[in-house]
Amino acid sequence: MKKITIILSLICVLAISSCEGFLDVTPTNQADSSTSITSAADAQVMINGLMNKMTSSNYYGRNFVLYGDTKGGDLTIYTAGFDDNMYYFAHRVEGGSQIGFWIRGYDCLLQANNIIQGIETLKEEGTTGLDDMLGQALTLRALIHFDLVRLYGKPYNMDGGASHGIPVVTAPVDASAKPQRDPVKKVYDQIVADLTKAAPLISKSKSNGYVNYYANQAILGKVYMYMDNFSSALTCFKNIIDSKAYTLYTPANWVASWKTQFGSESIFELAMYPNEGDLGASSLGVRYSRREHAHNSAYGYFLASTYWKNIMGENDIRWGIMTFDHMRGQEARSDWDDCCYKYLGSPTLAGDGKSTYTAVNIKVIRLSEVYLLAAECALKSDKATAASYLNAISKRDPDRPAWTASTINEDAVYNEYRRELLTEGKLFFEQMRLNKKVTFEDDAWGFGTTSQYRDKTIDRTFFRAILPIGIDEINSNPDIYQNPGY
Repeated sequence: MKKITIILSLICVLAISSCEGFLDVTPTNQADSSTSITSAADAQVMINGLMNKMTSSNYYGRNFVLYGDTKGGDLTIYTAGFDDNMYYFAHRVEGGSQIGFWIRGYDCLLQANNIIQGIETLKEEGTTGLDDMLGQALTLRALIHFDLVRLYGKPYNMDGGASHGIPVVTAPVDASAKPQRDPVKKVYDQIVADLTKAAPLISKSKSNGYVNYYANQAILGKVYMYMDNFSSALTCFKNIIDSKAYTLYTPANWVASWKTQFGSESIFELAMYPNEGDLGASSLGVRYSRREHAHNSAYGYFLASTYWKNIMGENDIRWGIMTFDHMRGQEARSDWDDCCYKYLGSPTLAGDGKSTYTAVNIKVIRLSEVYLLAAECALKSDKATAASYLNAISKRDPDRPAWTASTINEDAVYNEYRRELLTEGKLFFEQMRLNKKVTFEDDAWGFGTTSQYRDKTIDRTFFRAILPIGIDEINSNPDIYQNPGY
């Protein structure tokens, strides 16, 4: 894979050069933003290219998902190794894997903006059949902004969005421009505007590997939750649940669902292809594998912490995607179910039906998460409905009593979220939104794996809870605001 070094000023240059005239395009599986759009078919090819960029190791293909889980306390680390800077919060202005988030994020925004600009130009010229493509591109642009602002900006509900977010980029800009960071509120306003504009344009049909109306609503609902607008969020989630366009996995088929592409719960799933997006020895699956199981480069760094295992019931069906770690061997389950194999299909490396077991699709949004978020929102006004949503997921533990309006509470929803979504890249972002303290099971193995960069317990006031702006961006744009503490 070609190494890309890019900062906002370079993106500006590329954005201008990629829009110089319209080129003939032979539609293939995907194309980069340097190829212009002349038809709806071309637009779809460009969207394929955008989603391929989103499966990069510096985004959903690995590091963004690792970031959301390794920093959330439900995983521990047995020794120093790859990606440990996320667990240790060892973020550096000079480099590190987190620098790739900014680079890849704005590279993806370049692609999205060129798609949107090209489609809008064609629509002005009278070309039809482009609404769904425009809705997809707007939704993806919103998602990318949402991901970036959660990495580099404080949670919206810390100060009403008054703090520094990220530069909002919605069109190609002059190469000499030095865009400054917009307030978090302005970023969220743009995200909501894009998603709201996209909603009536985008198809409600399920299209494997692409965003549709329901993916749009799931993203918008999450955005509203980060803005503490729970009633609007619940409306979005109910649009999905009440449509019955997707169905929850039964307890009997939940484990097998990880061996399946585009299952009945999968609202938005990014496809990973062998010899294209497959990261092989560097994939998420190998990162979470026990030592030398999925690959001889698997070092078994990240294991489920005792904190996570302690909230799991003995007969919970979700143990079925876990297996023993390399440190203790196959003993009684309470001792050995430490390694999560969602990104390898199964503990036997079944994959999800492709020729390589490491090319497992990334499930960005599942119906289970929608139910759990809907339960949190409904808890504010209708506890009976909240209990109904929560029970739909918690029954995956056959021994867990059903929740009622009188027993359900915030911790019940939060802990079910942790049980269901382990290693899906969600937890740390939710903890920051909920203003939770995060405690790490440091030195769980007695190897001295404590961190010099953070305490054992942190909260969202800790300056390293958000990332620094990288040195290349600072050198190119000296006036850009750096997050305090770095």
